[in-house]
Order: sequence, then structure tokens, then C-alpha cells
Amino acid sequence: MNYLVDHWSFDPFLILVLILVAWHEIGLARLARRSRPERTRQRRLRSLLFYAGLGVLLVAVESPIDYWSDYYFFVHMIQHLLLMFAAPTLVVAGAPWQPLLDGLPGRLGRTATATALRSGWTRPLRAVTGFLLRPWVSVFTFSFVMVFWHIPVMYDLAENNQLVHIWLMHSSFFLAGVLFWLQFIPSPPFIRRMPLVSQAAALVVTNVVMWMLAMAMSIFSTRAWYSVYTHHIPGITLPPYADQEIGAAILW
Repeated sequence: MNYLVDHWSFDPFLILVLILVAWHEIGLARLARRSRPERTRQRRLRSLLFYAGLGVLLVAVESPIDYWSDYYFFVHMIQHLLLMFAAPTLVVAGAPWQPLLDGLPGRLGRTATATALRSGWTRPLRAVTGFLLRPWVSVFTFSFVMVFWHIPVMYDLAENNQLVHIWLMHSSFFLAGVLFWLQFIPSPPFIRRMPLVSQAAALVVTNVVMWMLAMAMSIFSTRAWYSVYTHHIPGITLPPYADQEIGAAILW
């Protein structure tokens, strides 16, 4: 039981989450003043999904999952699935984009939107965003990020450098997850451009990539890949390769 109740930590991300919730609530209140009651109810229901997604992010980075992920590979796999699957699906389903814009001070939200859509200096940003939101680009990015960070040298780098771990690995997992799930889950004002057949194909392709990675870690490997888990830690008796096999099964 101590594994579940000990080692909760405070991460500054909690402050960011509280700011986002307050900001989102301001935007919802402003939208409610000029919207029909049914639209307001829909936004409120979606907001619960958004907040649930933020809650999953907090669990991933502040709960014992984050602590034990430094010692158990399989726990790190659970954390990665929370960051790439659970949290992004809830955030995308919560569609926080318009409320967050309307939560900006005064008319700044509308001004920022107009500037982003029409100003010349934002053209490169629009081009990059439009490229990343292309259906198969987002699908490729999702799989690439997962495979890239499980290359042993990159994984060990992230484990040995917390800046890389948090700001590059974890951030890229979450952002790639958001881009990917925007292709499947309605999230106004974003419009899904991937046909149903392509959605099914994308899910199959993504699963195959995950299966291949899982098999490479377990069936086609006879040793632990990651040096950060090969040192002896008092009280932890799970062999590194067995730990890796469990993590591969979770990924599968």
C-alpha cells in the first residue's frame, strides 16, 4: 500500500493547472453571456472532460507513478500511456480552445485570433501548425515520438537529465497525443479531416508500431535495454529484464 500513498510530490505544474482552470472558467462565463443555454450546457460538459485530462496529467507527474518510474521501467510505461493516450484524449474531447481564447483580458482573445489568422508575421507559424495537423503527419508524429524516446541512448539521456525528461520527452508525448487524437475526437473549432476508413487504418498502423516496439523489447531481446535500470537499488528485487518484459506487455 505504501507504493500508492507515499512519494506524492509537489510539481510547479500544479500551479499552471490551477491557472488554466481559472482562465477556462472565465472564458466559459463570457461565452455563456452570449450563447444559448444548450450551448452553455454542452461547453460545461466538455469542460469536465478537459479538467479530467488535466487531472490525469497531475497524476502522471505528481503521484507515486512519477517517483517509481525512475526505478521501474514498467511504471514508466504506465506514465507514458497516461501522457500520450489518457490525458490527450480527455483534453481534446474537452475542447478548451475557444473558452481559453475568450478568457483572455478584454478583447485580446478576438484580437489574437484575428492576428494569428491574418497577420503576415504569423504565416510561418500557421504553415507549421497546418502541416502538423495534417492527418497522416500527426499519425506519423505520434508513432515517431514513441519509438524515438525508446531508443536506448535517448531514453537514458532523458532519465539522466530532468530538463530533457520533462520539457522534451514528456512534453512531446503529450503534444503528439493531442495532434493524434484531434484526428479522431470532435474538438470544436477544429474540424476532423480524416475519413472513417483512414481513421481505422491509422489506428491499426499505430497499434502495429506499438506491438513491434513491445516485441523488440521482449520476444526479440534477451537483455535489458536501458542502463538506468541495471544498477542495484535496495529493496527492489525485480530483475531489469523482467521489468522490461512487463513494460513491453503494458505497451502491447
